[in-house]
Amino acid sequence: MDTVTKINTEIDYLKIIGQQLIKDQNAEAMLQGLRRKNTLLLAMLCKYEQELKTEYEYGKREYNVSRAKEHEKKRGVHIAFIQEFTQFKKGIYQKLSKYQRR
Repeated sequence: MDTVTKINTEIDYLKIIGQQLIKDQNAEAMLQGLRRKNTLLLAMLCKYEQELKTEYEYGKREYNVSRAKEHEKKRGVHIAFIQEFTQFKKGIYQKLSKYQRR
């Protein structure tokens, strides 16, 4: 969850960079979409963490194959988002590398 929170900070900085230097509407729209996805992912992970704590304290459900599959599914969503964000950052850095200082 800490990674998702740090991504939100990075998005803030990338938004400033995009507005001041790149000025690309597509990049800004993509950034807004990533922010929304990040917020939804953070909410999903917080809810899942609460469910795990509640289950650990009061639950009767065992940790079995179905629980492991559920956990891997949520982990997969998290990894996919991080990969998508990394690809977006690479695109921003490529656009920035085209600029020259005068």
